[in-house]
Amino acid sequence: MGMNIDAEISVESPADAASVGVSAERCGFDCVWVNETKHDPFIQLALVAAATRRVLTGTSVALAFTRSPTALAYTAWDLQHLSSGRLILGLGSQVRGHIERRFGMKWESPVPKMREVVMALRSVWQSWQTGGQLEYSGRYFKLDLMTPFFSPEPIANPKIPIYIAGVNRLMCGLAGEIGDGLHVHPLHTLRYLREDVLPSLEAGIQRGKRSREDVKVAASVFAAAGHTAEEIRQVREAYREQIAFYASTRTYRRLMDLHGWGDVCDRLHDLSMKSEWRRMAAVVTDEMLNEFVVEGSWRELGAILKSRYTGLVDRVRLYRPYDGDRGWQDLVTGFRA
Repeated sequence: MGMNIDAEISVESPADAASVGVSAERCGFDCVWVNETKHDPFIQLALVAAATRRVLTGTSVALAFTRSPTALAYTAWDLQHLSSGRLILGLGSQVRGHIERRFGMKWESPVPKMREVVMALRSVWQSWQTGGQLEYSGRYFKLDLMTPFFSPEPIANPKIPIYIAGVNRLMCGLAGEIGDGLHVHPLHTLRYLREDVLPSLEAGIQRGKRSREDVKVAASVFAAAGHTAEEIRQVREAYREQIAFYASTRTYRRLMDLHGWGDVCDRLHDLSMKSEWRRMAAVVTDEMLNEFVVEGSWRELGAILKSRYTGLVDRVRLYRPYDGDRGWQDLVTGFRA
């Protein structure tokens, strides 16, 4: 099977999710992804799933450490049933500052904890599907109570794919070892994919005694698309601010060091700590934009994405949210050609 072209939606009101999802399905996308930023992603996915018939639905991503595995299991189980098996559960760890300061929760070692979240989810789902005893015991979670009163009925599609969002080598390796897919962060370069992300994924695949076909790689891409050269330029320039925001987080230092931009990461981090957000975009150079951003007209971009990412990823989507502009149909048509 070839590479898939997906869309990500981001709506001001969850009430708009259904109509935007239907529009994306009609446009020909393979999957509609919803992120967790201003709204609960699962409410949006429920609306999309109920309104669509073909397109896959997924989270890109939902936060794993702000919910218990059992609570996640209930939500995913219902969405899988509602969508007739079209759910992809994408999970991310977030960074320590957000877990502690935005959610008021305890930060714990992310890779071991993500492993337990995934394994605990599968244990809960197996209990529901088979009627067997729930038994999961780890460092962070111990689950051994599931009575018939609290057990949903078995469903037709009980295997729910879990994609893990990975930036560093350990998390990418975990996705290869136990995940069904890897969400690649939009702040990436082709060199970073080839030299860091994919080798780490493969190492995990080998540890898990699996094959590359068992793990799908989904990439969100900074793409400057437009109907005119000026529109493309404006979108490209807007990405300076987004890249500066992400690169100010030391989580991405390894990527920046790979290209010799470690000092830029430090400067951006210092500016962010001083809340000097307006000065940060100017630190992002044209050289950096050329590595991070794909650009072209809507008619060209589909073919550019296919050429750029074939052999590296299985699913590709624009970081830019789908908004129904006529250019999106050109994007899909060019990708399919």
